[in-house]
Amino acid sequence: MKLITVSGPPSSGKTAVLLKLIAQLQQSGKNAGVIKFDCLYANESQQFARINIPVKIGLSGNLCPDHFFVSNIEDGLSWGHEQKFDYLFTESAGLCNRCSPHIKNVLAVCVIDNLMGMETPKKIGPMLRLADIVVITKSDIVSQAEREVFAFRVRQANAKATILFVNGINGQGTFELSRLVENAPEIITLEQERLRFSMPAALCSYCLGETKIGAEYQVGNLKKIDF
Repeated sequence: MKLITVSGPPSSGKTAVLLKLIAQLQQSGKNAGVIKFDCLYANESQQFARINIPVKIGLSGNLCPDHFFVSNIEDGLSWGHEQKFDYLFTESAGLCNRCSPHIKNVLAVCVIDNLMGMETPKKIGPMLRLADIVVITKSDIVSQAEREVFAFRVRQANAKATILFVNGINGQGTFELSRLVENAPEIITLEQERLRFSMPAALCSYCLGETKIGAEYQVGNLKKIDF
């Protein structure tokens, strides 16, 4: 089974791209499952069900969704093997633009959209900078010049990635993406594997449930601005 991690900021079109990509793979006789990681709410199960894609939803609640991802991905991989999927895709929340963990030796995809602003690639951390494939969506509603400048900024942030323009509505570009996904390595186990980048260090009083504001309530791993 091939495991692919899909990350990206909220509303960048990750689910739309996945739906079109898996439909493309189904035409080749392949089957796939999806694990959707989010925080408070996710209704993607209905969208995937329309084209017979099994999906598991994991809501992290008050936990960091990326720490939640790491603590559940091995069980998710086991589920994929039990279901005899050819492909297992994970879709992460990507809320802080920093984590959305990618795993060494596992194909990593980052989805961003052309409407985020030209400086956005500089503001996104490892989920863009360490991805193998960067998918740019919503390029059909910007000019050719904007497409090229945005792609250049993506290239500055990640010089090694393959960059693809994909339309999540009509599926344009998903054939090329499916060919890249077909070359993903087979993953039997994640034992002894590592994340491509460490997640942010965060263990403070607010992580543990504190809600009061004030220096006397701030304990643990803190960082201050020099005003």
